[in-house]
Amino acid sequence: MRSMWMLVAAFMFACMGVLVKLGAAHFSSTELVFYRSLFGVWMTYWVIRHYRLSVRTPHWRIHCWRGITGLVSLLMFFYCLTQLPLATAISLNYTWPLFVALFSILILKEQLHWPLICTVLLGFVGVVLLLRPSLPEDHWITGLIGIASGFFAALAYINVKQLGNLGESEWHVVFYFTLISTLITGAWLVFTTFSPITGNGLLLLLGIGMTATLAQLAMTRAYHRGVTLVVTSLGYSNVLFASLWGILLWNEMLPPLAWVGMGLIILGGSLSGIMSFKSTTAVAQK
Repeated sequence: MRSMWMLVAAFMFACMGVLVKLGAAHFSSTELVFYRSLFGVWMTYWVIRHYRLSVRTPHWRIHCWRGITGLVSLLMFFYCLTQLPLATAISLNYTWPLFVALFSILILKEQLHWPLICTVLLGFVGVVLLLRPSLPEDHWITGLIGIASGFFAALAYINVKQLGNLGESEWHVVFYFTLISTLITGAWLVFTTFSPITGNGLLLLLGIGMTATLAQLAMTRAYHRGVTLVVTSLGYSNVLFASLWGILLWNEMLPPLAWVGMGLIILGGSLSGIMSFKSTTAVAQK
């Protein structure tokens, strides 16, 4: 039952996606990332100070890399949320487990497994099927940006794994990520422009920050207390929740091939998680 927290996280991430699409009428994607990160840095700093932990870290270089790659991914993802159907944007971002499987071999030097390579190829077939039936010609670049958001998210997760191996807590990882994101996007907006915040806009910003924070907390609890393999598989329910929201709010009726593509992305990502889990377990037992 503890693994079911991942369903809560997936639902909250899908809700965040809905609020981002609604917030696009009031704010740019950069502003949405800024306010989301500002809420996150305040929340994590409060928790760190509440438990009287130090914010200092000897691993600031990896934190910087994690922050930059995560920020690039988030900016691309939020932009896609404002331009594409909700389910399509989230599905493209959720190619990150496929890239993680590749990077675990290329960067972390884990053993090559051909079944794992097959799951990666399966996922990319799903991406092709998803893009072709549901993207008009003038949105192909946006679709590629969505895939790139998954690419940079995978790099960020590799950095997170490295920080975990170095003993950094999840609170410090999230704190430095949101801090870097807030500073960079805030500096960019100072030299460009801030949109005026209305009553409805403020509610949307608070909702984005709250759902994102609750999703992170639920995901952390799931991975800490649940079975890793089950948690990873449940995480892909985000795509299904997003599809339901898209149908209910925007009548985003995707053609059958698009659903097949999303199914292959979910299948490929889940299988890659299974393969990576088995590989890690085998190494730990040696």
